[in-house]
Amino acid sequence: MEVFFESGITFLHSIQALGTGLVLPMKAITFLGSEEFFLLILPALYWCLDSALGFRVALVLLLGSSLNGALKLAFHAPRPYWVSDQVKAFATETSFGMPSGHAQVASGVWGMIAATVRRGWLFFVCLSLIVLIGFSRMLLGVHFPHDVIFGWLFGAITLAVILLLWKPIETYIKEQTLGNRILIVLGVSFVLILVELVPYLWLRVNFSLPEAWLNNAISAGAVGELPNPVSLEGAWSNAGAFFGLMAGFIWLHQRGGFEVGGKWGQRLARYLVGLIGVLLLWRGLSVLFSLLAFNELIAFLLRYLRYALTGFWISAGAPLLFMQLKWMQPSQ
Repeated sequence: MEVFFESGITFLHSIQALGTGLVLPMKAITFLGSEEFFLLILPALYWCLDSALGFRVALVLLLGSSLNGALKLAFHAPRPYWVSDQVKAFATETSFGMPSGHAQVASGVWGMIAATVRRGWLFFVCLSLIVLIGFSRMLLGVHFPHDVIFGWLFGAITLAVILLLWKPIETYIKEQTLGNRILIVLGVSFVLILVELVPYLWLRVNFSLPEAWLNNAISAGAVGELPNPVSLEGAWSNAGAFFGLMAGFIWLHQRGGFEVGGKWGQRLARYLVGLIGVLLLWRGLSVLFSLLAFNELIAFLLRYLRYALTGFWISAGAPLLFMQLKWMQPSQ
């Protein structure tokens, strides 16, 4: 791996030498591959534009994020500014570096949008965003080139598997009772945790953070976000969101589902009111549950519950409210 680190540091040093004028636009582009951005865009897709596309995007986002968390722990590789003072940290992260989560999620999500909508111009836009998001992570100093390449690769694999298995899984799920469907998505959510738990437990016993990584991160100015890569928080977040979103989607569509059409004023009202609910659950419960987390296990369970409730609100709670307010029509 040393040869990848050395050549990667040389490459990052050369693109960062292009000047600090690129930092702000690259931070804006990197936001298009972040959890916060998709938390804003996913409800807009699902509530206002195309619920089927919103569902597919949510699926590839959550499965891709879970796989990325497991791979990061399995590879337990450093970020560039952890190992070299030649790389400037224009952004900071606490997790391991390989593969790039932004690149992997961007490849899966924007690839899903391109594969579903199938418009030539949109394909070009999505491909450009995938490339630019990966480049932004390198210029900001948080990923080596091989981190980004592996992120693109695993994102594409996740997307291909979902598209390949979509029809047979859809057929199987439709044959199940409502209760069995809920149990299936609950089981899958715990599998997502287990996939990350195995490398996590191995690292807890066999890995210690090199002091050089910590010192380099401090020298780079990452005082607020020092390396803390052996963590299961992301696993419980992704699993909870997966269960809430999928359970809500299954339950609401058992009741008939909804139509995303309507006047643009109604669509805007849905988005704004629904987003307030997302923020209250996602951020508000974070503050409340932090007071109840007496130990690590309780903290993890409360995190799972918080993300599950947020996911359920997006897929079922908000649409049900919109139909009660006559801002959205039941499916015909």
